[in-house]
Amino acid sequence: MPGADRPSVLFVCLGNICRSPLAEAAFREEADAQGIDVDVDSAGMGDWHVGEAPDPRAQAVARRHGVDVTACRARTVTRQDFYRFTHIVALDRENLTALERLAPPDATARLSLLLDHVKGREGEPVADPYFGGDEGFETTWSDVRVGARGLAQHLKVRV
Repeated sequence: MPGADRPSVLFVCLGNICRSPLAEAAFREEADAQGIDVDVDSAGMGDWHVGEAPDPRAQAVARRHGVDVTACRARTVTRQDFYRFTHIVALDRENLTALERLAPPDATARLSLLLDHVKGREGEPVADPYFGGDEGFETTWSDVRVGARGLAQHLKVRV
């Protein structure tokens, strides 16, 4: 369990096999680069892929950018996540709305969209590449990298 003074971030998308594991990996890399001691995980709102590794296309785009996501396994958001993590970061508005409905009244986690942490991109979703081709995964990687950088800078100011 993370300490009270140590940030912890949970990234959330729909199935936890495309966007959120890529965001988790991009943020881990950015937090390491910025020297931020943080716990990081990802989860999905739906249970269709529980226990599965990320989509092969997500694995491929991560690998092309020097990151390994093969150890990630899909899981769903739990009630305890709202207390365990200091920040729960959704990849789109629909998942943020679902998280807001699921959050217990006394939840301690701060909810946001990933791109809320990027000046000029507040409120924007990270597009879901699942039903598209490889180029969609490159776009998603680009978005999660810039979002990870912005979030890390946000946390670094507060640590």
